[in-house]
Amino acid sequence: MRINGHGHILPEPSQIPKFMRKKKLFWIDEDKKFMRQGNWSRPINGTGFFIDEKLDWMKQHNIDHGVMLSLSQLYCNGWKKNDCQDVISFQNNFNASIQENHTEKFTCGFVVQPLYTEQALKEIERCVNDLNLKLLCLPTHYINKNGDWMSTAEKEVDPIFQLANEYKLAVQIHPYDGEKMIALKNAYWRFHLIWMMAQCADTLHLFTLRDLPNKYPNIRTCFAHGGMLGIANYGRRIQGFDGRPDIFENLEDPRKTLGHKNLYFDTLVHDSHTLDLIKKRVGSNQLIMGLDDPFPLGEIDGVGTSYPGRVLDYAIQVGIFSKQEGKDIWHKNILNWLGKDIIKR
Repeated sequence: MRINGHGHILPEPSQIPKFMRKKKLFWIDEDKKFMRQGNWSRPINGTGFFIDEKLDWMKQHNIDHGVMLSLSQLYCNGWKKNDCQDVISFQNNFNASIQENHTEKFTCGFVVQPLYTEQALKEIERCVNDLNLKLLCLPTHYINKNGDWMSTAEKEVDPIFQLANEYKLAVQIHPYDGEKMIALKNAYWRFHLIWMMAQCADTLHLFTLRDLPNKYPNIRTCFAHGGMLGIANYGRRIQGFDGRPDIFENLEDPRKTLGHKNLYFDTLVHDSHTLDLIKKRVGSNQLIMGLDDPFPLGEIDGVGTSYPGRVLDYAIQVGIFSKQEGKDIWHKNILNWLGKDIIKR
């Protein structure tokens, strides 16, 4: 059985509440050629954006099950409280409907906004108890009440992790909104190609310094896009921890959680050398297949020589992974992360 641990799916234009378009929060054109938010837009120019296409795409590529994450555009960073509640409820209801209507094909995540703690805790209760969703999606960063950007691994977010720990949830941490955080011109696709990776590295840094994998032992957390800069930057983090102990008082040595059984990373790193480094640092058991379909930075067909699973296939071919390790990345490791013994086909 092959499971994709990192995918996304769009609602049909007619499923999106009218208030979201009226307030320019998020909408999709009726001809389904563009998704939009405020003054931002991006083309819908691939396969698998919508449910019927997604199912066809999965069948074509022998993918038996897909983990569908929340849309990054709906993390609601910096939004008003009421808009945040309404949009997040819509997103989570939509994902729950996908999972309920296609149980054998999809496991879906739900999102909360860390700024509004009480609202977030109630939404976790609703999603777990009423919607049967067990995968919590969080942005790497959010805007706090003072207007400052914060990592979701900061202590202010601990109540969310505490409740997730009680429910033994899987957690997925994903970057977005880099162009709002960093004072650089939005050019060269730099916020997707460079800064998203840095956002993951920053939150992984805090996540390990605060020893969250051990503080909350019942949650299993996956960092998107391989957490690749965080893995590559491990040596520098160790050097800093050892060289400036005055900065890291009451924080934990990053060595303590390297390769932790509850820290996972997806395979979406685009080259086998990086995948090899992640394996050497954390072990193959902590890697899950991640395709980030249907987006062009995902491992999808139609972009160069890409196809679903290409980098892992090559890594097996050149001896970085055994065939059994490859099978586990597609199946066993994902089930361990999700906390499921089996996904019924």
